[in-house]
Amino acid sequence: MRKEASKVIQRIRNHPSLAIWCGDNECDHFFLLENISPEDNVISRQILPEMIRRLDPYRPYIPSSPYISPKSREGAPMPEQHLWGPRNYFKSRFYTEHLADFIGEIGYHGCPNLSSLKRFLPSEDLWPWDNPSWRAHSVEHWRTRRRHYDRNELMVKQVHEFFGHVPDDLDTFIRASQFTQAEAKKFFVEQARIKGLGGVLWWNVIDCWPQISDSVVDYYFSKKLAYHYLWRVQRPVCAMIGEPEGWSVPLVVDNLTLQESSGHLRLWDADTDETLWEGSFTIPANERRELGHIPVFRGDQRLFLLSWEIGGECFGNHYLLGNPPFSIEQYEAWLLKIAALPRPFDPEAVGR
Repeated sequence: MRKEASKVIQRIRNHPSLAIWCGDNECDHFFLLENISPEDNVISRQILPEMIRRLDPYRPYIPSSPYISPKSREGAPMPEQHLWGPRNYFKSRFYTEHLADFIGEIGYHGCPNLSSLKRFLPSEDLWPWDNPSWRAHSVEHWRTRRRHYDRNELMVKQVHEFFGHVPDDLDTFIRASQFTQAEAKKFFVEQARIKGLGGVLWWNVIDCWPQISDSVVDYYFSKKLAYHYLWRVQRPVCAMIGEPEGWSVPLVVDNLTLQESSGHLRLWDADTDETLWEGSFTIPANERRELGHIPVFRGDQRLFLLSWEIGGECFGNHYLLGNPPFSIEQYEAWLLKIAALPRPFDPEAVGR
């Protein structure tokens, strides 16, 4: 392990994206499941920190992600958490009332594009989804192996939760699944920014084999809808809308840069084109500001569109108001307007 750590540390210690060294993934958690103290993990508690101190001494190191410290084991809140849990509706209390300062992992399922499914599934097993080929290209938990941890069934439930039913044809199911995943992952990032968390790492960018998963790009480099939504909400300066409270939703601009940022923003209703807020803004470096509140009713289902300009460059975002179930047909119509925002994409290509 010392030899391997030495080679890895020296190979990537000067990478511009390297912020922190982490000893392992979820090993603290599994040590505790087996009633073993994480402090007995010689690799993460002794060998790796020793090598980090020797070869990259000025960069922080944590033993595990999430790191379960002795204080956390005594009941203190864990500053970093992997928010998987029930994986139900993405705006449930599990996702909105957690106490994490940093979200080390979070994700939501999204079906690969049809062209990709055809490359790794036999034609006779393309649809319906509940068959051995789909299961073989999903993820089965090593401990339970089978049904109550079926990732495909979970993905289907997430579609049902969001749209009130499961489409009975493959094309519509793929698009509905990607709509659901895209809204979920966008929401996770926006919530983290609006709350001012230390960060969020969503799982995952790309698959390493042909599978049905949480990725936003599949094994064949085909982008899912979530790719486009995440690109928009991860701009250094981003305008977002928070959740309803007190008959309104807040309009928030978050500036993650080290310079003051000024621009002009418009927020409007996608169906009526009514301007709900328009004006200029200035946000200090590394701060976020509420620009105003938009009157709403929780029972309404509406789409709000946002566009803002900073230094001659335009950006866009959207917000879906209301509670599920949403109509797939209505979302299809809304997608045309979402796709036309700055940094447009082809809505017809989604799921294809």
